[in-house]
Amino acid sequence: MKNILIIQTAFLGDVILVTPLVKAVKKVFPDCFLSFLLIPQAKEVLAHNPYVDEVIVYDKKGDEKGISSFFALVKKIKDKNFDLSIIPHRSLRSVFLAYFSKIPNRIGFDRSSGSFLLTQKIRYVSNLHEIERDLSLLSESIHSGKELNFDLSEKLPKLFPSKKDFYFAEKFLENEKISEKDKIVGIAPGSVWATKRWLPERFAEVADLLMEKENIKAVLLGGKEDGSLCQKIADLMKKKPSIAAGKTNILQSSALISKCELLLSNDSAPVHLGVAMRRPVIAIFGSTIPEFGFGPYGENNVILQKELYCRPCGIHGKRKCPEKHFKCMKEITTEEVLEAILSKLST
Repeated sequence: MKNILIIQTAFLGDVILVTPLVKAVKKVFPDCFLSFLLIPQAKEVLAHNPYVDEVIVYDKKGDEKGISSFFALVKKIKDKNFDLSIIPHRSLRSVFLAYFSKIPNRIGFDRSSGSFLLTQKIRYVSNLHEIERDLSLLSESIHSGKELNFDLSEKLPKLFPSKKDFYFAEKFLENEKISEKDKIVGIAPGSVWATKRWLPERFAEVADLLMEKENIKAVLLGGKEDGSLCQKIADLMKKKPSIAAGKTNILQSSALISKCELLLSNDSAPVHLGVAMRRPVIAIFGSTIPEFGFGPYGENNVILQKELYCRPCGIHGKRKCPEKHFKCMKEITTEEVLEAILSKLST
């Protein structure tokens, strides 16, 4: 297996969670040329990653949408003569890419759409974390019967911000009048799904209490799509936080998170950024549950959630609460979240 392709064209967080698999592939096949296929929004996750030799970008919902672009990509992949494709993404399109590209060894999950086109199907275990599920794709038949053992540090996702990214983070904090002596809490209030977002007014209350009573600096984080939400939270506050949302790329955000004491986030990609940068994470779960395998991985993290008859209401959450009461988020109080933060800061 000298030429290997990993296909994961799902969301940003999914690509972050595949980084331990990337490292594991190089551990099993140290001399291989490893390529990774992903969407443009996730490309930066693998920037400077020493285990990836090539990144192939597939803009499946943008410029490369459609059947002609699909087969143009197939030709491109076929010309690279891959020996093995590892497909954590359970979509039919991902399996089709490997199949039509005539990659002889195609490994994915038995629950994948189009799994009948895989040459090896690995059992998808629902109660495993996604990181461990992805690592299970390196089965015994792939690595010639050698038993694979990974310690916790090898299973943790990892990103590689550059010196420029860290310099950006330092300048941002300097411009916000935040010194190295200040304690910083990062807050990521966004999510694609409305039912995965804790209430903006409560994020504002927590941030105010941290700034007023604990003399802690609050930095609101997120992508461009989170800018208006972060501004709304800032407008609800008595003291003004620093807003990095919309001003940073993924690795700059990661560098900023590394400067924080901890990260408070909804069940969304920043959770995994926090883990990747080895920061404690307090994750708020509403319509989804950690048992799906997408909670903060490893130790030293806190999950806040409420047990309700209606949870979970979907693997990705919903646009609106199906029960129209939104208790999963409304019942998580400002006091609970503040207590979790202060408890973690004191340890």
